[in-house]
Amino acid sequence: MGWNRSFKTFFAVVLMLCFVPVNGYAQEESLIPMGHSIGIQMDLSGIYVTSDVSVDQQHLLKKGDIIQRLNGAETKQLVHFERAIQKQMPATMTLDILRNGEKKTLQADSSLIKRVTPFLKDRTEGTGTLTYVDPKTGTYGALGHQIIDSTLQTAPSFEKGAIYLSEISQIKKSSPGFPGYKISSIIDQNNLLGTIRINNVYGIFGSWKNAYHKVLAEPLEIMHPVELKIGPAEIFTTVQGSSVEKFSIRITKIEEEQFHILLTDPILLKKTGGILQGMSGSPVIQNGKFVGAITHMFVDEPEKGAALFLKTMRTHER
Repeated sequence: MGWNRSFKTFFAVVLMLCFVPVNGYAQEESLIPMGHSIGIQMDLSGIYVTSDVSVDQQHLLKKGDIIQRLNGAETKQLVHFERAIQKQMPATMTLDILRNGEKKTLQADSSLIKRVTPFLKDRTEGTGTLTYVDPKTGTYGALGHQIIDSTLQTAPSFEKGAIYLSEISQIKKSSPGFPGYKISSIIDQNNLLGTIRINNVYGIFGSWKNAYHKVLAEPLEIMHPVELKIGPAEIFTTVQGSSVEKFSIRITKIEEEQFHILLTDPILLKKTGGILQGMSGSPVIQNGKFVGAITHMFVDEPEKGAALFLKTMRTHER
């Protein structure tokens, strides 16, 4: 009987050990909050047409078309197309294109083809803010929203991409109805921070390739959305040069996948007038935990904006 009681006690302890984490709590994931201004470059999957343009009396290249071949020669990059039109060409040529996923062949006048180049692109570029680096997996996340090519007005297919540290030389301040923006440039084209693997509605993600770790905080625990409270918080962002600074904000509304913020820091508001284009991805911190990233501004009230929970952003990194 005594042995039976002891066995039951031992069995109960084993069950508890199976279901209770070490030290009484689950180990939460931690990420390094960044806030650095980054230059973004993506090599597109082909040569994109940026505007409707005539190639003969009957045919148009349309915005969004992808040129695949010129007179049977493959043209994956703009340089291939430019080299082809510099050669001796027949009066009439053929263009193999992809339009809305459907392959088409157009007849083209060689004299008009030479005027097409200004309406073509094989790369998209932009600026934004680096959100986090995961020192354990060697990955990063940035922006908190998808990269949309401003000319094509869509998220283009891309072959490869990279992010670089950039510095801000000037700011065009935001005002009601007129979003402001950063004027920035890549510091060193030969020193990439990371590659781009994914471009989706939750941000850009890829492999971290650099040891650049001039940061304001060590890895911070990711906050569960239910922990977020209405009230004071802070953001890490860059508004001058390449130095990340800390600024005060206020959480004003909490929703399922996002929350609303209000910039309250008088120094930041004096410099920027509100949230700027290029500030997307700025980390949001509350009570020492990593909450999320700024994603949008409210155009009519630029001191207000929306942010994405890091838990949501992190889930869509893979």
